[in-house]
Amino acid sequence: MIAVYSRSKLLLIFFIFGVLFNHICQAQGYPKKPIVIIEPVLAGGAPDVRMRQAAPKMAEFLGQPVIVENRPGANGAIGAREVGKAQADGYVLLHANISNLLNDVFGGEKGTRVSEDFIPIGDIEYGALIMVVNPNVNAKTLKELMELAKAKPNVLTYGSGGAGGLIQLLGERVKLAANIQVLEVPYKSPGAEVPDLLAGHLDIGFGVWANMGTLIKTGKLRAIAVASQNRLLTLPEVPTMLEGGLNNMETTAWNGLFAPMGTPPEVISQLNKAIAYAVASKDVKELFSTSGSSAGNKSPEQFAEFVRSERDKWSQVVKAAGIRIQP
Repeated sequence: MIAVYSRSKLLLIFFIFGVLFNHICQAQGYPKKPIVIIEPVLAGGAPDVRMRQAAPKMAEFLGQPVIVENRPGANGAIGAREVGKAQADGYVLLHANISNLLNDVFGGEKGTRVSEDFIPIGDIEYGALIMVVNPNVNAKTLKELMELAKAKPNVLTYGSGGAGGLIQLLGERVKLAANIQVLEVPYKSPGAEVPDLLAGHLDIGFGVWANMGTLIKTGKLRAIAVASQNRLLTLPEVPTMLEGGLNNMETTAWNGLFAPMGTPPEVISQLNKAIAYAVASKDVKELFSTSGSSAGNKSPEQFAEFVRSERDKWSQVVKAAGIRIQP
């Protein structure tokens, strides 16, 4: 019995050593070939543009090409599924965004959940949502808009990008916090509501500076408040929602890189350094800044904690607002 027990222990030790040795071998000299980043949104979408701006700088740091390939569909789940099945060696990565995380909140498919099935590498970009109104709405501040909504319950409308999207969640969060009744008008995708907002068929909308900036600057839409901790550099005259009287409204359309579970820590660390190098470069930083967004700077551990906090925050909003997605 003693001999059998000792042999079992030796086998276990050899197994553990073999796994560690394999990881060390994988990490040494990484990367040795091009890296593919799966982009789960359509080409030309905001996250896709940001990744393609950062990719050349990552390639410069890593000494290997960084190729971005689009795999849109199912609110990001198709791309996530492909990366989840890839070898955990750092050569196929996922550029996930807030939509992927919201899939988790609504019980996403196993193998596609960024908060559970992947290793967070690092954050790339954050874009705060801006609350806007059609210029015909008789409100120039968030306080005035809330008062108007209370005086006319279920009269004002806001456009969302559909059930379970970030805009709907922020809209419902505002309604709960302000204790107002505003009707949601869902559209098939974020941005599809803008023509009706411009035409006056909708009263309220939400979007990032990259999509709303020109419309705000030309006076076609009026910015009421920004859902961020601080005012935007591109919109310094517009107060935050906290300044307008609503607390804990911070809402950002963020994105970052994730790796398949089991990817060696040394590879994760090297990729995180590549992201930091890319977003800190002058040209990328300027591109982000002119788009009204801010660059990421989190370690893998900090980014993992942020992802968990986002999942918990929006899970609470979904529960409080009774939001459900029809299968």
